[in-house]
Amino acid sequence: MGIFDKYTVPNKCLDEVFDAATNNVKIPYETVAKVFETMNVEQFDKLHNLIKLSFFNQGITYQVYSENISQEHIFPFDPFPRLITSEEWDTIEKGVIQRSRALNMFLKDVYNDRKILKDKIIPEEMILSSPHYCKQMIGFRPKGDIYCHINGTDLIKHNDGNNYVLEDNLRSPSGVSYVLNNREALKRALSDLFHHYSIQPVRDYPEELLMMMQSVSHKSQAESLCVLLTPGMYNSAYFEHMFLAQQMGIELVEGRDLFVKNDKVYMQTTTGAKQVDVIYRRIDDDYLDPDVFKKDSMLGVKGIMRAYLSGNVTLVNAPGTGVADDKAIYHYVPQIIKYYLGEEPILNNVHTYICSDEKDMKYVLEHLAELVVKPVDMSGGYGISIGNTLSKEELSELKDKIKANPRQWIAQPILSLSMHSTYIESEKVFEPRHVDLRTYALIGDKYEHVLKGGLTRVALKKGSLIVNSSQGGGSKDTWVIGK
Repeated sequence: MGIFDKYTVPNKCLDEVFDAATNNVKIPYETVAKVFETMNVEQFDKLHNLIKLSFFNQGITYQVYSENISQEHIFPFDPFPRLITSEEWDTIEKGVIQRSRALNMFLKDVYNDRKILKDKIIPEEMILSSPHYCKQMIGFRPKGDIYCHINGTDLIKHNDGNNYVLEDNLRSPSGVSYVLNNREALKRALSDLFHHYSIQPVRDYPEELLMMMQSVSHKSQAESLCVLLTPGMYNSAYFEHMFLAQQMGIELVEGRDLFVKNDKVYMQTTTGAKQVDVIYRRIDDDYLDPDVFKKDSMLGVKGIMRAYLSGNVTLVNAPGTGVADDKAIYHYVPQIIKYYLGEEPILNNVHTYICSDEKDMKYVLEHLAELVVKPVDMSGGYGISIGNTLSKEELSELKDKIKANPRQWIAQPILSLSMHSTYIESEKVFEPRHVDLRTYALIGDKYEHVLKGGLTRVALKKGSLIVNSSQGGGSKDTWVIGK
């Protein structure tokens, strides 16, 4: 029996690999499908297990937290790659860069002149009430006026074939290490497959990341000392922190490895203290500096904000960028693009209802069973409620939560994310599963780069629309093909 023999495209869903009308493989995937069809179930299962073993041996894992319990898992990887044509990618890349430019201009304005608030494009209270608004950043302009150096833009493809932005991730977007390791794993497992396609490389990302960091240093490239600041080995993305630091050839440090003297940041080394110029920090704002934020933080560096605001070190990304990826602010990004760039958005938003708006909240409460409801300040798929999966009691509880704190919630229509052929290990067959795409844009001083491919995330649970690894999702290698 072939591994695709039981494959069926669900009604009213866009399958990126198989044509729903004929059940035939779509043209870009013909060669991939032929290679996979040469293997029987036993052969493919063996291949899949070898990839998992390779991930385990390399420590490619992530942490899942629930009820005070932390568990380490191998990051689930599906060997069937996702293909994106160069024409489609050109639109995605231009749209992601446009969005990143506009959001940086928005952050500069919000913390300085506030023109967009004075012109009432966005309600002032929406900004000031954001839990990520950082008062310490008022009046400060970082090197190159770049606040968000790394932007993770999440995209979905709808039934109409168009890509829509689902959300922006500006604080500390994760997952890029899996992009690079997915590519290497697939190259080792199915090297012959790569000879049939012209695939854009992803291995240059660490080099590009380091170049971006050096571009926002106050010193020359040769003199800049860059480090990656991690919360430590118990963080869910610690593998990524180690991997990126190693690939860039920079030091991976914890807060205890750094100290501030005369408003400058130094790193402790065996040969003495060295001044640090750029810090790629993977620590949330709240834990960054006990002098300014959480007083009991043991993860950050005492005095680092003073050094930053003195212009003696660059933080990537800047504190306070979370005000721009607040899911309520997402609603206004098309207006933000028009306001600062004078352009129409290249990538469209998903229609979003702001529960702090009286009219929107009335609609949400009346149509709760038809909507996806999200807290404005959480990530990782936590706190999301999909209305058509909730009982009457659960819907009632959700209504009460929204009424109690409208600013905390937004709602969106339940969209049909595109589906992709995915190996289901428990059934030993391929089945369609929903996917999205996280892109990675690097913005520096006179520097821009978008990783060509990004992270395709897969909702491994049948029927699930939530692709996050913390919620049982996995990933695929993503190929930009052509040219």
